[in-house]
Amino acid sequence: MNMRKTFSILFCLFCTMAPLAGQDTLKQAPERTFTIKPSHWTRGEYRAGALPAENGSGEAMFLMSSTMVQLDFAQKGLEIRFAPKFFGVWGSSSSGGIGVDEAWFGLRSRGGLFLRIGHQKLAYDDERIIGANDWAMVASTHDLLKAGYDGEKHKIHLLVAFNQNDENINGGTYYANGAQPYKMMQTLWYHFDPFPQWGNSLLFINTGMQNPSDPAENVNEYQQLFGVFSDWHPANFSVQASYYRQTGRNEYSLPINAWMTSAEAAWRINPAWRINTGYFYMSGDEYFFVPFAGAIGMALKTEVRGFNPIFGSHHKFYGAMDFFYVTTYYGGNTPGLQDFHAGGKWTPSKSFDLNAAYHLLATSVPVDDLPLTMGHELELTASWNIMKNVSLQAGYSFMKGTETMERLKRTGDKNNLHWGWLMFVVNPEFFSINLHK
Repeated sequence: MNMRKTFSILFCLFCTMAPLAGQDTLKQAPERTFTIKPSHWTRGEYRAGALPAENGSGEAMFLMSSTMVQLDFAQKGLEIRFAPKFFGVWGSSSSGGIGVDEAWFGLRSRGGLFLRIGHQKLAYDDERIIGANDWAMVASTHDLLKAGYDGEKHKIHLLVAFNQNDENINGGTYYANGAQPYKMMQTLWYHFDPFPQWGNSLLFINTGMQNPSDPAENVNEYQQLFGVFSDWHPANFSVQASYYRQTGRNEYSLPINAWMTSAEAAWRINPAWRINTGYFYMSGDEYFFVPFAGAIGMALKTEVRGFNPIFGSHHKFYGAMDFFYVTTYYGGNTPGLQDFHAGGKWTPSKSFDLNAAYHLLATSVPVDDLPLTMGHELELTASWNIMKNVSLQAGYSFMKGTETMERLKRTGDKNNLHWGWLMFVVNPEFFSINLHK
């Protein structure tokens, strides 16, 4: 999409939104509110083979924390959010710091039109493609303009971003080490609820990256993602399904031909018990191989067939141990991923719940002469609300890996991989007041 045309459309939309927001404030005197919402979590982790160990011992323990203060101001037609954040690993001088989780202002009309500009988190549908990824110390955020319409049955959102590494006088820069993994992005999301228990979404994303082979030429490559998401939740059942394709070219000008599909189902048996199951398939690169430890290898790649869930909340979907789409594979490409999973949730009281899940993980394409199956992962998580706005959460995961897993991730210790964590979460609403006119 030509950037001049995009900015022209956005300028017209902004000029339309401004008087609409103003009409609301004229028809009804503004009620101004100011809210302070602090939040804090401290998490300790124990890893024994859960991620590749740099020191060779295969075990690690550490503590990390995140503290944020969210400041919200709102009046009829106007919204402002500023959320400074401190984060880091305990005792580290390089892994954390002070940043801004969100910083934006928005206009909103009584008819449903809205516009938001600034640094913001995004979450759409099940968050597989676009999610906030709040598990990490630093959530996924974007510097962009978000505009659209939110109605009772129809919603349409337009997202536009244009990023650079620095202020430029001439040309552009290869946007590889910035806050977002892209140089420019245009997204269109449409959601339709034909019935209260059934919702459907269409998604289109055009992402641009500058080709790094010759940054002086300022050549941009574009890739597209498009697909559909459906959610049906009658009574105590729920069914979700999605399908997405990726086309275009990556930053090295290789053609992209990738896809994924998923299906999830859940049943709430009674207020205390809930069970779920699902399966997803993400395509992988053909002729995938991994060089043995200490060896150097190279594969000729003429097409990208490995699906990339670009802006998704990866920790939520691909196993809690974060082996997939959070950390990379040896060999540089991706063999894709298949995941059959099942689990259940027990809620004996309003203050406590226990979750259990099982994952059968496999590649989508053969890896050398090895089987597709990578391993079996068991996950247990518990949450206890100690008091209002204060909770204690814990989790333990175990994976029994195969030779395929060992080859792909350089795991050891006979592929018996462990990961445990304990986390305190505090998220009160400090106060919310109505300001005088």
